[in-house]
Amino acid sequence: MKKNARLLYLLTVWTFFVVFPSTAALRFADDENPPTALPSITYVLSMPEPQTHYFDVELQLKNSATATNAKNNGYVDIKMPVWTPGSYLIREYAKNVEAFTATSTGTDKIVPSEKIRKNTWRVYSTDDNLTIRYRVYANELTVRTSFIDIDHGYVTPASMFMYHDALKNLPHRVIVQPYKDWKVVTTALEPVSSPTARYAGFTYEAPDYDLLVDSPIEIGNQRTFGFTASNVPHTVAMFGDVYYDEQRLAADYKRVCEAAATVVGEHPCKQYTFIVHHIPQGGGGLEHLNSTTLETYRTAYSTETNYKNFLTLVAHEYFHLWNVKRIRPVALGPFDYENENYTHMLWLSEGCTSFYEDNILRRAGFHTPEAYLTIVANDIGTIENQPGVRVQSAAESSWDAWIKGYRPNENSTNTTISYYSKGSVLGTLLNLSILAGTNGERSMDDLMRYLYTEYYKKQKRGFTDEEFRKAAEQVAGRKLDDFFTIAVNSAESINYNAYFEPVGLQLANVASKTQDGFLGAATSPANGKATVTSVRRGSAAYTDGLNVGDEIISVDGLRVGDDLLRFVSGRRVGDVLKVLVNRSGILRELSITLTQNPLASYRLQPLASQTPAQKALYNKWLFIK
Repeated sequence: MKKNARLLYLLTVWTFFVVFPSTAALRFADDENPPTALPSITYVLSMPEPQTHYFDVELQLKNSATATNAKNNGYVDIKMPVWTPGSYLIREYAKNVEAFTATSTGTDKIVPSEKIRKNTWRVYSTDDNLTIRYRVYANELTVRTSFIDIDHGYVTPASMFMYHDALKNLPHRVIVQPYKDWKVVTTALEPVSSPTARYAGFTYEAPDYDLLVDSPIEIGNQRTFGFTASNVPHTVAMFGDVYYDEQRLAADYKRVCEAAATVVGEHPCKQYTFIVHHIPQGGGGLEHLNSTTLETYRTAYSTETNYKNFLTLVAHEYFHLWNVKRIRPVALGPFDYENENYTHMLWLSEGCTSFYEDNILRRAGFHTPEAYLTIVANDIGTIENQPGVRVQSAAESSWDAWIKGYRPNENSTNTTISYYSKGSVLGTLLNLSILAGTNGERSMDDLMRYLYTEYYKKQKRGFTDEEFRKAAEQVAGRKLDDFFTIAVNSAESINYNAYFEPVGLQLANVASKTQDGFLGAATSPANGKATVTSVRRGSAAYTDGLNVGDEIISVDGLRVGDDLLRFVSGRRVGDVLKVLVNRSGILRELSITLTQNPLASYRLQPLASQTPAQKALYNKWLFIK
């Protein structure tokens, strides 16, 4: 997940989604008379009143009593996931479910049911064939939730489709019944020819529940276009009123996708789908096995800066089809949809994908070498200017994503570091370590290829922390103790120049040293007031007792509105400010002594004299021929 006409309008879905018969498809060949020996799971998704933000779901279980052990237990437990892979937070999707009922298929007789846990409904029946109906309220348009209104519908499957544990590995069919004149359904799910189906609409299936969860669905009249990259057909579905140059955008998607494919050297998809939401505010993406959903501003294509930022998001989520979805720690699949899935390696899965997003744009020609060096230096500045980098390691940040990463508070910058931002820097350092250790013969790409081949293709599983370290050292041709012990698993300072020296560079802090004093508090101007929103650890504000939530009334007797910086600008180190604050209705005066500005500004500069070997490695690193 990231940190912002498929040819012809109506023909898009029908022309692109060619039916590829499969064993799973044959199992469902006749909706009216499925084979009695095999259970079948079918969802019917309808949306008769989209203005109310509700989806209606019908779950049909046929020939399932034996598989679910219902005849012995006397009941069937149906569950809703509590989170979705790629977004590491318990989201409690069951909170949006209502009107749960179960009936005996054929007789339509209601059978007793009750909710026994926060996400589990127990149906008291031993029938082979059950129909379960429920409604899902969907009014949050993000890449990790579902949404529907009069304009379109979007489904994050984990938040929509319930499951039974014993049936998860069987094929799952989804029949989509779009609202009225909505004519386009976009999804990476495989379409199914179903001439005998008694339900109108678009029919798809997944070989198992995991792939169903991994396949979002966009429903409406979204515009689509297509392109081919690495001999793989790609579809882009565009929701929202936005102007774009389709020819240019398709060409640039292709450049990004083909550059990304050079990392591993093999594209594992038969087809790939981008769902893009253009919204007033917010942004990001969520990766899936054969697709991604992106959210971006409606101005994403209006300037070159915005455009390049959008392509960075494309590169990040697209590279996830390798890193995370196939190259993964053992914890990231198969998934437990009811509990947290912990790993110390989100710095690799997400952070190193952030490293690759800019690396991919560099090799695709969107970044010059100079621009790429600026990005690397700025990435280092981002983490080194956050006090939490000396408190939390990248491994700890990964593990605590569930309780800290997605739940920041006013003190988070003092106590945490993002596995995205630090992981991106670690990707750069690991790449440089491998390049230096092998005299440019191997790079991070070779590590990705090894993990892909050995664990995804050969062993068909994820890797442990220790297996990853051994693989990295094997590819680097040397021990990487400093990298793993200090950079990954501790909050100690990193000797960056030890990594940059082999490519003839040094990292320099070019921030000008002035005598201007530093307060260390951020405020939010609202209604003419300056309210403190964060206080930097070790700063003057932190040491002298300014608190988050304080409303700053005056400085040195002068009334402060929403212009606090004006009262601090030009003050010297050692100056004492008399600050009057309103704290929970009580006026307090604080004496705050300004300190030196600790913020760094980094630049990568060439060493005074570079050897031919350093220059050659530099060119290799930055894809300069």
